[in-house]
Amino acid sequence: MPELYIGVMSGTSLDGVDVVLCEIDSKSCKLLFSSEYPFEEELKEDVLHAINAPITLEFIGHLDTRLGELYARVIQTFMEEKNINPKDITAIGLHGQTLWHQPNGDFPFSMQLGNPHAITAKINISVVCDFRRKDVALGGQGAPFAPAFHKEIFGSLGRKTAVVNIGGMANITFLDGKLRGYDTGVGNVLMDYWIQECKNLSFDKDGKFAACGNVNDALLNSFLSDAYFQKLPPKSTGREYFNATWLSSHLPIFQTIKEEDIQRTLLELTAKSIANEVLNTPTDLLLVCGGGAKNSFLMQRLQELCQIEVKRSDDYGVNSDFLEAMAFAWLAYKRVHNEKVELSSVTGASRDSVLGGVYL
Repeated sequence: MPELYIGVMSGTSLDGVDVVLCEIDSKSCKLLFSSEYPFEEELKEDVLHAINAPITLEFIGHLDTRLGELYARVIQTFMEEKNINPKDITAIGLHGQTLWHQPNGDFPFSMQLGNPHAITAKINISVVCDFRRKDVALGGQGAPFAPAFHKEIFGSLGRKTAVVNIGGMANITFLDGKLRGYDTGVGNVLMDYWIQECKNLSFDKDGKFAACGNVNDALLNSFLSDAYFQKLPPKSTGREYFNATWLSSHLPIFQTIKEEDIQRTLLELTAKSIANEVLNTPTDLLLVCGGGAKNSFLMQRLQELCQIEVKRSDDYGVNSDFLEAMAFAWLAYKRVHNEKVELSSVTGASRDSVLGGVYL
């Protein structure tokens, strides 16, 4: 019998909190309602400060509680707006806000903040969260998790399909037999950062600023020479790697480049780093979701570079804006039913496992 789950996602772009209500059973995940809520500006700045600067344990503790309270408020607002009875909800699937993702090294970890008790104290619904750390403990990257859900909803298309989610970072899934997926690198994060610096805008709508410029081949080659793009999967990344410091490390020798040419080159970096992966695998359909799917110029460049059918996931019945939030509602369903998530072939973990902790 289908059960109702709420999914909550705030990604590396920090552009909002996505909330969905899904009806889920063993065979399907159906989106019933969805909304996006603003990410409070002061909280966003503090999250970025925590990623980019030395901070205290007190700062982390406050941030954890503030994020939990933000999620509680938006969930409560969502349920009121959609007239949802809390008693009808089996659980809330909460990703949390990633502060740092470091799955390699002597002490690998992935840190997401957003105190689940701040939610259960205000909303009488169980919360499932902390999905990534079990996979990391099993030797995996702890990311990306989207490929398992991509297989769940697109695995029956019967085509050589790739699915790319373009958020702050970009991850790709290949549905051609054994499930494969990994982070291709940057998605929107550097484009968003640069237009904020140049135009005080939060993002480049439809890639209009980028379209005013020209690709600087020397700068693009400098970007693509980064070791991450040559690294074989499993691999994952985040703001702790691709950030303003990374960008500035490539810019000193290119001081004469126009602002719009840098924006154009950053868009080309995102498109090219995705297309390079698509071209390396027999693929005849690329489905795009996440915020990048709204960037018409980026979609155009993906079409031109990949030379295959490129569509938004909306064209195949799945809302491109809320696919990730749906994924965490589905992951909550898997945890409540103690079902393993098929991710070891993606993340490199030693085995598939039941993921997430349940907060009653």
